[in-house]
Amino acid sequence: MLSVDDARMVVLEHARPLAPQVAALTPSLLGHILAEGVASDIDSPPFDKAMMDGYAVRAADCTGDVVLRVIEEIAAGMVPTQTLTPGTASRIMTGAPIPPGADAVVKIEATAAHPDGVRIFTSASVDSNRLRRGQEMANGEIVLDIGTLLRPAEFGLLASMGRTTVSVYPAPRVAILSTGSELVEADQTPRGGQIRNSNGPMLLMQTVRAGGEPHYLGIASDDPESLRALLRQGLEYDVLLVSGGVSMGDYDLVPKMLEELGVTAHFHKIKLKPGKPLLFGTRGDTLVFGLPGNPVSSFVCFELIVRAALEKLRGILTPGPRRWMTPLTANFAHTTDRETYYPANLDPAQGVRPVAWFGSADLRGITRANAFIVVPPGEHAFAAGQFVWVMPFDLAGNS
Repeated sequence: MLSVDDARMVVLEHARPLAPQVAALTPSLLGHILAEGVASDIDSPPFDKAMMDGYAVRAADCTGDVVLRVIEEIAAGMVPTQTLTPGTASRIMTGAPIPPGADAVVKIEATAAHPDGVRIFTSASVDSNRLRRGQEMANGEIVLDIGTLLRPAEFGLLASMGRTTVSVYPAPRVAILSTGSELVEADQTPRGGQIRNSNGPMLLMQTVRAGGEPHYLGIASDDPESLRALLRQGLEYDVLLVSGGVSMGDYDLVPKMLEELGVTAHFHKIKLKPGKPLLFGTRGDTLVFGLPGNPVSSFVCFELIVRAALEKLRGILTPGPRRWMTPLTANFAHTTDRETYYPANLDPAQGVRPVAWFGSADLRGITRANAFIVVPPGEHAFAAGQFVWVMPFDLAGNS
């Protein structure tokens, strides 16, 4: 069996960024990745500008307590009409163009009105409170590189460069299929041996959080024809997620059915707890994941493996997950035969504490957590204060 890291490497070798698309800069692109480098079409600022309210001056005139004659007032949006000469100053507002002859701005707090103009209490040096033309970005300069995540600030910067469209990697289209005759949807009352389908809604939301575009195919019963039809439909998407039916029981039909439909399996089972039965395969450019039916196993496999694949498809240059070491805030004992991802609550300023958790079927335990403690195989008795590896999946609502 492959280790978690080796399994993720296999998946990433088969995941390639999707073909870029040119799209309008609307809110729907928030969180997308640039597929082009974007150059500025102007110098910014387009002129030497004042960084604060005050007086535009010649630094050579401001060597201490001096009085200068005021020749003009320049508000933002105005164009200076006067050139500073020795002994003169112009009243200026934040963002306004520096007048010819000036090389500094003295902030208003260091000045006072005077019958002959303005009194300057402080010395000034060249470029004090002045932003030179093109200092932020120059005409033709690549300002945003390929692979840049589009956040609100990037939208503002693109607008300042006159961009209304941009080339981005699209969101991967992800088909989500739950399997098992025992499953019913959330709006139904389970009868007999039935249970409600929690994996479908959970995987849908994990896909959204990872930047994918989810398409829920519903529940496939353990009838081969029903399963085959839905699997065939799911294989038309960029990614197919199938939860359940991937172990070794008589009703675990998914691996054989995928093979019949032309899916090449690259691994089936990895050294992971929970999540050992994970299957990964491909058909053409479609990535196929057979996730365990137990909800926490499915959740863990998504965060460790599937999420990285979606990030690669989206054009993210260094797919996750991220891990670091942090101290325990409580004693923690655990024995395991495989690398285990144990639900925990992580406070980056304080440390990490395991939550109450009863195994791979206990989805409630995950709702108390925002990270996993990564426990290597063996018998462990960690003490409070000891550093352990953690992998966050939901810090501040964003892993």
